Amino acid sequence: MATITLKGNAINTLGSLPKIGSKAPDFTLTNTDLSEVSLSDLKGSNVILNIFPSVDTSTCAMSVRTFNQKASELDNTKVLCISKDLPFAHARFCGAEGIDNVLSLSDISGDFGKDYQLAFADGPLKGLHSRAIVILDTEGKVIYNEQVAETADEPNYDAALSAL
Repeated sequence: MATITLKGNAINTLGSLPKIGSKAPDFTLTNTDLSEVSLSDLKGSNVILNIFPSVDTSTCAMSVRTFNQKASELDNTKVLCISKDLPFAHARFCGAEGIDNVLSLSDISGDFGKDYQLAFADGPLKGLHSRAIVILDTEGKVIYNEQVAETADEPNYDAALSAL
């Protein structure tokens, strides 16, 4: 269980992010067009998992905008922006913001949050995803992870991108 904060108040996740060097658990998420996207579909590409509570918060929205901008500069890398928001919310946000360099994906089932041990276990956001970055190499091995200590803070973009 990881203890992080939400506006200074301690809350817990289900566990710890997948360890660096480990094989990432496969997943199936829902795209904005309601198609499914699985980790196995992305083999051969580096994968950045930008995970957050909701696209409808300012910090989460900023992380999607930032990775959307950075994604266009990355070779052989897919950026997945993942929350439990419905695919329709992801589509609305991406359409309004002109987001087109990342995949904006919904974990409707909640399985991803459980498998990656990053769902909140308690507190006001219980069941939603904590803010985290996980980067996978072309074979699906974890090469970077960051569990953001304060939910209201943005991830360390420079550290994450330097892992590629």
